[in-house]
Amino acid sequence: MLGVSAKMLDTAGAVSEPTVQAMAAGVLAHSEADLALAISGIAGPGGAVPGKPVGTVCFAWALKGGLQQVDTRHFPGDREAVRRQSVAHGLHGLIDVLDAG
Repeated sequence: MLGVSAKMLDTAGAVSEPTVQAMAAGVLAHSEADLALAISGIAGPGGAVPGKPVGTVCFAWALKGGLQQVDTRHFPGDREAVRRQSVAHGLHGLIDVLDAG
């Protein structure tokens, strides 16, 4: 449903701005939603890869009709702390996109 190609996952990885952009675009293309938020990250305790430490989280927000924003953050703390910060950042981003759109 998200329309993320295997090639994109192989090249950019699951935790990347291109992947979350494709996820958000896929939501809008394959549903009746007018607003999408996509998040992919490494909350820990494991899963880190070179260049993407634990706490790396990529976000994409998109409005049907074109407005799209992406952001990558590196949150400190344990798995729960990374997840909480991700939720807060994602929701704040939704508000920002709605205000801008």
